[in-house]
Amino acid sequence: MAKTPYYITTAIAYTSGKPHIGNTYEIILADAIARFRRLEGFDVRFQTGTDEHGQKIEDRAHSNGVTPKEFVDKTAAEVKRIWDLMNTSYDRFIRTTDADHELQVQKIFKKLYEKGDIYKGAYEGMYCKECEAFYTESQIEDGKCPDCGTEVVPAKEEAYFFKMSKYADRLIEYIETHPEFIQPESRKNEMMNNFLKPGLQDLCVSRTSFKWGIPVDFDPKHVVYVWIDALSNYITGLGYDVDGNNGELFEKYWPADLHLIGKDILRFHTIYWPIMLMALDLPLPKQVFGHPWLLQGESKMSKSKGNVIYADDLADLFGVDAVRYFVLHEMPFENDGSITWDLMVERVNSELANTLGNLVNRTISMSNKYFGGDVTDKGVTGDVDDDFKAVITGTCAKVVSRMEGLHVADALTEIFALFKRCNKYIDETEPWVLAKDEAKKDRLATVLYNLIEAITIGTTLLAPFMPETAEKIFAQINGEERAFEDLDKFGLRPSGVKVTEKPEILFARQDIKDVMEKVEALNK
Repeated sequence: MAKTPYYITTAIAYTSGKPHIGNTYEIILADAIARFRRLEGFDVRFQTGTDEHGQKIEDRAHSNGVTPKEFVDKTAAEVKRIWDLMNTSYDRFIRTTDADHELQVQKIFKKLYEKGDIYKGAYEGMYCKECEAFYTESQIEDGKCPDCGTEVVPAKEEAYFFKMSKYADRLIEYIETHPEFIQPESRKNEMMNNFLKPGLQDLCVSRTSFKWGIPVDFDPKHVVYVWIDALSNYITGLGYDVDGNNGELFEKYWPADLHLIGKDILRFHTIYWPIMLMALDLPLPKQVFGHPWLLQGESKMSKSKGNVIYADDLADLFGVDAVRYFVLHEMPFENDGSITWDLMVERVNSELANTLGNLVNRTISMSNKYFGGDVTDKGVTGDVDDDFKAVITGTCAKVVSRMEGLHVADALTEIFALFKRCNKYIDETEPWVLAKDEAKKDRLATVLYNLIEAITIGTTLLAPFMPETAEKIFAQINGEERAFEDLDKFGLRPSGVKVTEKPEILFARQDIKDVMEKVEALNK
């Protein structure tokens, strides 16, 4: 039977500099969702990449004494390095300087122009160089950009415009009849009330004040502006062709199941992008999820504030999976999450070292101590077993339910509730007491078998979130990932399979003083 296709994308990272942990959170979140969908049996396509054109890039390249292409090659390689370091399982890393993307962007622009949806005019307004965006007088505050706070300057230039207003009513109707399209719900209300219902202005889609962009092929002094260039990566990366000669991937995976983006770029993905797709006669993505920000303490990370934390520094200090666990677990569904060194140490020690690491270590050590590593189900049940097994076999349905609504932090909490139940089971059954009574040896064997079986189910569910840790646990218990459809069944591990002789420590406990010394050394 053919698997159901599932296409997930992240926003493409802007190549103006190295991504911080707030940027990196998105790729980790997307990866956890993609891996979980694969576990469920979907045929997943996962795309990410880099947005590489624009005035800011041109200026930074010149100030660094390199060409824009040299600058973006270096920065895109750094983004990809960090995405790979965080063990993300994307299928394509698209760059907006890729030849196949650039060709289609030119063709998309031309088609929309020929259709009358794009027209030539002139733009006059207050311009923010940092955001590469024009603002009206009513939008700016104290002469500063409403989005980033940089000084805006008056600017005027010839430009092509996209007739947004032509499609506004159609988009409003679509959003109202597809309540799942914009998530979380609060973000939908913001888009409708702040942008769509007051009336859409036509959108500037070309620039002449800089050269680093995809040229408009029929008017080469213009370059295609970011909206059409960057947003169309979601279809060009699948082999979309304006002339109808679409690649197999496009036919199979479009429309996207999920665009995962930061809440600050929601307007572009829920207004500009759907209208572009309507103009191209293409179906709209099924869902756009605007995730919250990961804050450093109480404030948004920015290089100018000097409060930036990088994923590779975190991984050096705590390990990749500890970082993945932290950002996935600490980010609420709607509100901003917070990262602090204290909180990171606390989570590593309490959840990862104690709840999970200690459980695996104790269970393997007892199996070795009492049975030479042999794990056999002797079928001797106790009063607490039914409740224990019910919790273990019921966890999958709870995790699936959480993941359906993209409540990823809650899904992780359910998985750790399984591991906590295992620790409670050890307290209830007291294997060290059973071991003193030869007559209870078969009960002891059954208890340890039950624990290893529960760890197998829990680790299978954990694998999408913490893949390296799952691999290590399976290696130590000499087991393998359980089939998704068997995660509600107990007792499938063959009897008599030995665990490893020397269990490794999965997560070392951290001392906040040591961590802060290392952090200070990093910041020097």
